[in-house]
Amino acid sequence: MAGEDKTEKASPKKRRDERKKGNVFQSKDAVTVGVIAISFYILELWSSYIYKYTSNILIKYTSLAKNTYYIDGSFISRMFKDIAFAIFASAGPLMIFVIIATVVLTGAQTKFLISRENIKFKFSKLNPLSGIKRMFSIRAIVELLKSLIKITILGYVIYSSVIKNLNLVPKLASIDLLYGINFIITSIMDIVKSVIIAFVAISAFDFLYSWWEYEKNIKMTKQEVKEEYKQLEGDPKIKGKIKEKQRAFSMSRMMQQVPNADVIIRNPTHYAVAISYNIEKDNAPIVLAKGKDHLAARIIEKAEENKINIIENIPLARALYAKSELNREIPVEYYEPVAEILAWVYRLKEKDKHQI
Repeated sequence: MAGEDKTEKASPKKRRDERKKGNVFQSKDAVTVGVIAISFYILELWSSYIYKYTSNILIKYTSLAKNTYYIDGSFISRMFKDIAFAIFASAGPLMIFVIIATVVLTGAQTKFLISRENIKFKFSKLNPLSGIKRMFSIRAIVELLKSLIKITILGYVIYSSVIKNLNLVPKLASIDLLYGINFIITSIMDIVKSVIIAFVAISAFDFLYSWWEYEKNIKMTKQEVKEEYKQLEGDPKIKGKIKEKQRAFSMSRMMQQVPNADVIIRNPTHYAVAISYNIEKDNAPIVLAKGKDHLAARIIEKAEENKINIIENIPLARALYAKSELNREIPVEYYEPVAEILAWVYRLKEKDKHQI
């Protein structure tokens, strides 16, 4: 209902519905920091190979300056292939790892969801009012604060590193080129590691905040919970009517079986149980019908119409009604008393046959 607070946790169905819409929990900062950390770790491991491929191509083509060469199409094609190979060999593995890391880290949160809902064009996205609301939302404020914190941390780390190594910069002009390059790369890696450590803390905050925001947004009102329950379980009124029809159908089928009974065991007016036993097919007597009060009266009436033998046995009728199931064998403890009744019924039938 309009204005009703969302106080209930999202149900499994609500979560499935939101997932189908593409609305799943995801912390983009966690993915970004994870990809950056993995990328620089791979870059550090692969740096010697990058140096090898780039230095080889530089040495090969700078050495050509000592001699005179005729530059034709084949020379340019060969040079292009060499440069392309060096670039791919240097940057290719890094790019592949970045793509894999992005897919895995994103998929770990979204469970590799691919939803068409997110890529559908929606006119609501063009609504300027919606854009203004997003600009001044809590999420926008949090993102602004995170950006300011990131810039502050990045600036502080770079400033600290520069101040720390400022006295070494003039000396770079007088040292070996390779040592100077190694010094610069090491300094950059130290800066990156410091930034990543700080950004991990920010991404942890973003992860927790994104989880809290997602859970808050998919909460349900009490009315929504009731409506969902009705959808899943069915309207109580409709369910009642269905059960009523099922009972009526079951009762009708049960009454149709009464004429097939061998005997009706009853408690004068309150209980009635219809028993059948086919010695060739059944392992034990079967309960074809049973009823109490009004239904018991109907069973007895049906039995009288079809001239089924009826015997009164108050404790046995009560026990069979309580402990037996329709179209199932009677419990073992009642084999003997029921067998005595069936034997009496068979004797009556045999006697009737001889009289005829």
